[in-house]
Amino acid sequence: MIILGMVALIVVRLCYLQLVDKKYSKLADANAVLRKVVYPDRGIIYDRKGRSVLGNDALYDLVVTPANVKRIDTTYLCQLLQIDKDEFIRRIGDAIRKNGRVRQTVFYPLMPPDMYGKLQESMYLFQPGFELVLRPVRSYPYHAAANILGYIAEVPPYMLDDSLQRWADYSMGDFIGRTGLESSYEKVLMGQRGIQYLVKDNLNRPQGPLENGEFDTAAVAGKNLRLSLDIELQALGEKFLKNKIGSIVAIDPQTGGILAMVSGPTFDPNLLTGSMGRKNFNKLFVDTVYPMLNRGMQAIYPPGSSMKPLTALMALDEGVITKDFGFPCHGGYVNCGRLIKCTHHNPGHAANLRLAIANSCNAYFVHLYRLAVDAPKWGGVKKGHQKWWGYMRDFGLGHPLGVDVPGEYPGRVADTVRINRLYNGYWNSCSELYVGMGQGNVSTTPLQMANAMCIIANKGSYYIPHFVESIDGDKSDILKKYKEKHKVANVSDDAYESVTLGMADVITSGTGRVAAIDGIEVCGKTGTAENQAKINGVLTKLKDHSVFVCFAPRVNPKIAVCVIIENGGFGATYAAPIASLMMEKYLNDTIAMTPKRQAMMQKMFADNTMSPALREKSKLDSMNSAYAGSGHFGIDNRGRFILNQ
Repeated sequence: MIILGMVALIVVRLCYLQLVDKKYSKLADANAVLRKVVYPDRGIIYDRKGRSVLGNDALYDLVVTPANVKRIDTTYLCQLLQIDKDEFIRRIGDAIRKNGRVRQTVFYPLMPPDMYGKLQESMYLFQPGFELVLRPVRSYPYHAAANILGYIAEVPPYMLDDSLQRWADYSMGDFIGRTGLESSYEKVLMGQRGIQYLVKDNLNRPQGPLENGEFDTAAVAGKNLRLSLDIELQALGEKFLKNKIGSIVAIDPQTGGILAMVSGPTFDPNLLTGSMGRKNFNKLFVDTVYPMLNRGMQAIYPPGSSMKPLTALMALDEGVITKDFGFPCHGGYVNCGRLIKCTHHNPGHAANLRLAIANSCNAYFVHLYRLAVDAPKWGGVKKGHQKWWGYMRDFGLGHPLGVDVPGEYPGRVADTVRINRLYNGYWNSCSELYVGMGQGNVSTTPLQMANAMCIIANKGSYYIPHFVESIDGDKSDILKKYKEKHKVANVSDDAYESVTLGMADVITSGTGRVAAIDGIEVCGKTGTAENQAKINGVLTKLKDHSVFVCFAPRVNPKIAVCVIIENGGFGATYAAPIASLMMEKYLNDTIAMTPKRQAMMQKMFADNTMSPALREKSKLDSMNSAYAGSGHFGIDNRGRFILNQ
């Protein structure tokens, strides 16, 4: 009975361990089966003409399982990896702290090809503790659009420790989009990781797939993005801004698709890939010219005279003027007890709205602001200014537009509450009249002003500016909001037509004649934005910013542009020529080979508006030059890509 009882007890225990309790089964599998993650290719991004603006290259990570590192030649491994023994010990310790002794951890990420070649020949000496794992990384064949595309990097610890589990699908060592489109569309681009189970022998060496791969799951590549971006136009703009600080934003008014968003100076996106990516990031982040700042949507400037068409639209819509309204300007505005000078004051330059826009009369537009906010129907300037603020908000100023890359700045348009705080409640239309000419308590991003031109071009409607037009194989409504048309207030078509005709006169007979393009009717507005900064605690006037906004053609417009060149002087000096060349390239797919256009383009390429001291401190040129050799694209005299041999 004793023997039978003991046998029965053993049988019951064995049944429990094998049929019910999974603990020892899992421990046995962990010892006998290697679970290997297979990383998918990230989705490709194409421009509007189907050109791949980034792709996937293959590099290798060296991963380590600390518990399996036994009796290896650490001196030789350190020599191959170009590290010392102290660094080797530190990395092993970090791997144990991050993932424990029996899990794989990245020991050396994204090995350079030459290092990988040397290590691969000797890998048998360091197994089973070390293994080479394929890692797809980004490459940028056009060397452009860094601030738009963004970059990918290893998931930081704070994301993995997030209590909301927003990044629960990621593990230590995984890569994730950190900025730009890589970040906004991470869930689309990342794809789905696969799992491969390999059987190990008693020496922990992989012997082949488990059950002929029955339990493996295949990696699924990410979905591809199709952009409105024209990569040639983007690269041309980046060349214009190489020696300048500023921005160029171009939008298709009919769709809201962004054709180019140039921030100058910029950097080669290849700097942030591969084994040198982290080191290059640290250098770019602290560089004196801030190349990682996307000035197209993150820099704010006073719009200057480029805002005058918006002032005119409010005045027309509220009925305080007609298109024939004239103002007796004799070189400046004196109705508020101080002189506000006009840059251009030929006789009759403000005799009506079209002439005032064409000649950019400061006196005319500050007076329009006063007429609009002092209108008797408001019952006081405070309600009138709030109405002005509402119009500017409708035109897209003072708030983010919702572009599909992160980090957009809202700009600033001061409402009545802010003005009350500024003047302790005691103010009138003379206090804030500068906003009528785009100065004072108003600042905008280049993206906002380009969008405002879309509104005028479309006579009161726009689409939210965006880069992604479609996603391959996607059936979700992620892009739905970018397909919806937005209507601005109830400004009449006649009001838009009056302003548009004045903007056409800017090009034919006004301040922006330099922006004319043969065979194309361009509508534009020059701006010279006053630039002030505190130096040693003293508010100091610096050289003005050069501003130009425009769209073309006047009928059935296809492109709207805003160009801002910091410290560039008059709008016609730099901003207008650059905008003209960008429009010509997009509309005609080429730059005319006439002496005049070629001389203009070469001047815009060559001129440097950056201060010598700022440029001398910057290391950006030397960093970019590292990728300027074989295979680098250039721009020919027609604005097209060429391959520098």
